[in-house]
Amino acid sequence: MGKIEELPDDFDESLDLNKSAPTTTDDKKDDGSAATKPAPEAPFPIDPSKVKPADPMAPELPPAIAAVRSHTTEELADMMKKTPLFMTDINDAGDDEEANNMLDAIRALQHEGTRGEAALNFREQGNEAAKVKDWKNAKEYYNKGLAVLNVKPGSEQDKWEKPKDEKEEERMQREAREACLINRALCNLELKNYRSTTLDCAAVLKLNPRNVKAYYRSASALLALDKIEEAQDAASRGLAVEPSNIALKKLAEKIAERKAVLDRIAAKKREEEERRQKEQHLLRTALRARSIRIRRTDQPPDLQGAKVHLSPDPLSPESTLCFPTMILYPLEAQTDFIQAFSESDRLLDHFRDYLLPPPWDTRGAYEPDKVDCYMETVTGGLIKVGKKVPLLQILSGGKVEVVDELVKIIVVPTAEASRFIEDFKARKAGTK
Repeated sequence: MGKIEELPDDFDESLDLNKSAPTTTDDKKDDGSAATKPAPEAPFPIDPSKVKPADPMAPELPPAIAAVRSHTTEELADMMKKTPLFMTDINDAGDDEEANNMLDAIRALQHEGTRGEAALNFREQGNEAAKVKDWKNAKEYYNKGLAVLNVKPGSEQDKWEKPKDEKEEERMQREAREACLINRALCNLELKNYRSTTLDCAAVLKLNPRNVKAYYRSASALLALDKIEEAQDAASRGLAVEPSNIALKKLAEKIAERKAVLDRIAAKKREEEERRQKEQHLLRTALRARSIRIRRTDQPPDLQGAKVHLSPDPLSPESTLCFPTMILYPLEAQTDFIQAFSESDRLLDHFRDYLLPPPWDTRGAYEPDKVDCYMETVTGGLIKVGKKVPLLQILSGGKVEVVDELVKIIVVPTAEASRFIEDFKARKAGTK
């Protein structure tokens, strides 16, 4: 349903709302007849072959849409850059004949006045963009201002007016350079280009060692990079120039707070590293005292954090050594993993408590009293280990070694032990 609106009190009721609006003077031809408004022009050239509709009865596309569909994205972008509204580089703008009058006017404005005046003009444009926090465009304006100042005098690019007052021109150029650098530093700071911020500030301080903004922005960037000592130095130098600067004082406090946090983190890391080194030293001492051989390879297995350690206190020489232990059942291609096998524990204790018989043993061959246990020796052979002796007795003596902090114990049924040993020797000899 249409919306009904009340007419204003001064509405001319003699008007017939059903008639079309009267033709205005602007809509009439010179002879008084109604003029036909021209169709809107296409913004880009149209290629009819690319916009021909699939249905011949379909209406023609509006010129603007047809123009867009006639070109690829890259082609459109290239043509847009040649229009004043969208161009990003004035040197690439304009058509091939350089006949764009508006661009000629823009180029003329770019070189209007002296070099110092042109640079200050770019500075002002950058400031306008910075006011609305358009940091990228502001930075580009400051870049252009600095580019103007960096053109070699007398070169082909030096198209600016010659100054009437050389001293005044020198002053303007110095002012423009310092302003563009310090303001570009702000843009870089807001864009998180912290290293560029410090470089701009350093360039400013070469021009003017008393520029407090340079100290402030440099210290802010260094703080963001956690370069605390450098940040403190920049802030203190700025406060030496202007001791009452509130912003610098607050920044100095933030730097001090961050330093305290980093100092605590560093102290904690040092404590942890010292503790780790003490634990490692005590562990090595315990292994040597028990004559247990340890070897590490280039590709250790992932033990999910399990490792050889002293328990319950890694820093007490009275603690017990514990070893990650893999129980291998080679005849069945099965394994069990014990995360911490104490040096005082016996294999039989683990077998009876929870390992044997395993759930996959359907033939009852892996009962605690029906299996034999073996370990590989340092020389690559096999040694039978007792199920009723402590692990320490098995590992000490130098015949076996703990490789990559993992003890490996082979378990086979007693009835099949002879066949297992023959197969093992054959594999070692390379005959099987």
